[in-house]
Amino acid sequence: MDATDDSFTQVILETGPDGRARFVERTVPLAEGTPMSRLSALMPSGGLQLRRSPAGFSSSMHCTMHPQWLFVLEGRMEIGLPDGSVRVFGPGQHFYSADTLPEGATFDPAVHGHRSRALDGQPLVTAFVRG
Repeated sequence: MDATDDSFTQVILETGPDGRARFVERTVPLAEGTPMSRLSALMPSGGLQLRRSPAGFSSSMHCTMHPQWLFVLEGRMEIGLPDGSVRVFGPGQHFYSADTLPEGATFDPAVHGHRSRALDGQPLVTAFVRG
């Protein structure tokens, strides 16, 4: 959440014009509801999926198959990009994962996608909401 009560910062993991994964941020206005309960406009979704990954979980580089919100419920999750940049998300944090493989591209782990892992020797519990 932003410092103001009128917007929400959406962290997005996307595929840039150069085909590389990157993090960007966008402001989502909270223009609906009441002063005590600010709401965004209703966003479409394609379902909810929960995941539990054991302590020590680690994935190889991959692209997102379906753009989706990822909410960390328990544990801490590290997301690494091919350029070496890393972001860590803990309980209550989120990002919108939309780093799909560009049409016609052949997957190259040195260029495309991201890797993820659970941190601190703890299991990782996440919720995915398809966009």
